[in-house]
Formats: sequence, C-alpha cells, structure tokens
Amino acid sequence: MPIVRALALVAGVIAIVPSAIVPSASAQSFPSRPVTFVVPFAPGGSTDTVARIVAQAASGPLGVPTVVENRTGGAGVVGWSAVARANPDGQTLLTLEMSYTIAAGLIPTLPFDAKKGFVQVTTAVENPHVMVVNPNLPAKTVAELIALLKANPGKYFFGSGGNGTNTHMGGELFKSLAGVDLVHVPYRGAGAVLQDLVAGQVQVLVTSLPTALPLIQSGQLRPLMVAGATRSPVLPDVPSAPEAGLPGMVMTFWVGFAAPAGTPAPIVERLNKDILAGLALPETRKRLAELGMDPVGNTPAQAQALIDSEIARWSAIAKAADIKMQ
Repeated sequence: MPIVRALALVAGVIAIVPSAIVPSASAQSFPSRPVTFVVPFAPGGSTDTVARIVAQAASGPLGVPTVVENRTGGAGVVGWSAVARANPDGQTLLTLEMSYTIAAGLIPTLPFDAKKGFVQVTTAVENPHVMVVNPNLPAKTVAELIALLKANPGKYFFGSGGNGTNTHMGGELFKSLAGVDLVHVPYRGAGAVLQDLVAGQVQVLVTSLPTALPLIQSGQLRPLMVAGATRSPVLPDVPSAPEAGLPGMVMTFWVGFAAPAGTPAPIVERLNKDILAGLALPETRKRLAELGMDPVGNTPAQAQALIDSEIARWSAIAKAADIKMQ
C-alpha cells in the first residue's frame, strides 16, 4: 500500500475513534487480560519471529497469555498508528525496529509524533547487518568490491526491499563511505530482492544477518563483511566493518518494544522487568542465538536514547542521499 493511501486510511480510522479514552489500568491490576504485541509487518520476517519468541517468553513472568497481532500496511505506518492511538494501559505493545527510525525522518505527515508518540519499554535484541554479494561477482573482499565498483561506475546494482528500508539505507551508507557509484534497485520486500540477488540480477545487498544467513550457509550468497564492530559468532570467518576498512559501516538491526504515550511508569517498569526475565531464559537465548540475534534487554531510558540517535543518524543519511518515501 503506498504511503499516501496508508496515511489517508489511518486518518480515516482515527477520525471515527471515540475521543474519550478508557481510563488506564493501575499498576496493581496490570495485566488484567492477555497482552498484545503488535507487529507492523507480515508474519515470517525477522521482526515477527523475534516478537513471537519474546512474547512467548514474557508470558510466564507476566502471568497472562500473550498474543502477536500483525497489523500490516503503509510500510509500517498502519501498525505504528494503531498502537499510538491504543489505550495506554500496557495491554498493547508495539514491536519496533530500525525502519521506524528511518521513516521518522522521511515521512513528515506521520499521524503521531515519532519521538513522543510512544514510551519505550526495552530494546530486546540486536544483531549486525551483513553485506552479501552474488557468488559470481569477481570480488571476494570489500576492498576488491570497492576497486571493482570504482573501475566500473554505474554498472553494478544493489538491491533493497524498497525505498527507505534498512536495506536501502545500508546500501546508501556503503556508497557514501566507499565513494562508489552503485545503482539502487528497489523491490517489494526482502524475498524478491534475495531471489534476484541469487539469480545475479543485482549484485550487492546489505541486510540483517538472520535474513541472509540461510542463503550464506547454503553457499548461494557470499558474505564480504559483517556490519558490526566485531565479528559474528555465526560467521566467525567474515571480517567486521573495522577489519574491512569501513568502521563507519557499523549498522545494527534491532528489535524493541514500546507502549502508547501516557502509559503509567509503574506499568512500563513491570513490562520491562517481565520482558527481561523472559529474555534471560536459557531456551529464549538459545532460540535467538540460532537466528544470530543477541539479547539486549536494556532500560526504557536506554531504549529511548537508541531511538533518538537512530532517528538522527538515518535522517542525516537520507538527506545527504536525497531519499524520499514514495
């Protein structure tokens, strides 16, 4: 759904929502029913998978069942807006990831304040991005790739899951740091770009590690760099961004959770405590590690600081590359 249509839909829904807000639950009575984790994307992706693992793990400490609800549309706008207008009683949480902080700098007409529309609960997990190429590309290191691109400006392509996505911003960040002319080809989602990358229609992709890992392990994609400060345990032979000569390429994919603005502090603290308790379970950590995800479990203040810094970073990169949402 185009962003303009999505915003119109959201505006229409907001217009029919009663202005009266149901009183928020008290900390003593929370949670009074199942807690819903809203994912603003379709089932099956990295964000959805993490949300389901964390929601299941948090159910025990919370003492109530948890439900994962996928509210898709508008590149995340529909889901974000649904939680922004939800009752601030802690019963509805938003699953956040980096596309939210990218969109905050690209969509001036969001129907809520990107920095104040939610209160952060925690950043649950993180993992680095990875730069992968088609195995037929005659470049086995980042240095060789940069040399190839500089010798052939405008002749090679990097794919993305769409304008303004993490894959788009990762490619633009690489172009800026390496000083290369690499043509952007946007797709409709990660599945389509991965398919064409394997087929050789595009040659380069910067994406989250869990997204590319199965194709790396099967030999269908070649990893050149883990876009992290250090190497990843699941790809111990692949150099980190500093080792590859691009320390500014450190780019973390993260997933966190937030509640609607106005949610009482005691409820936010309870949510934080119980989600962190779920993250600490050995089975949870094992499932996340298999995806290449590292548990974080920080405080609400630390999660908010991440949101603020990410919005500032991606806004600057989007402005420099003249990226606009379509």
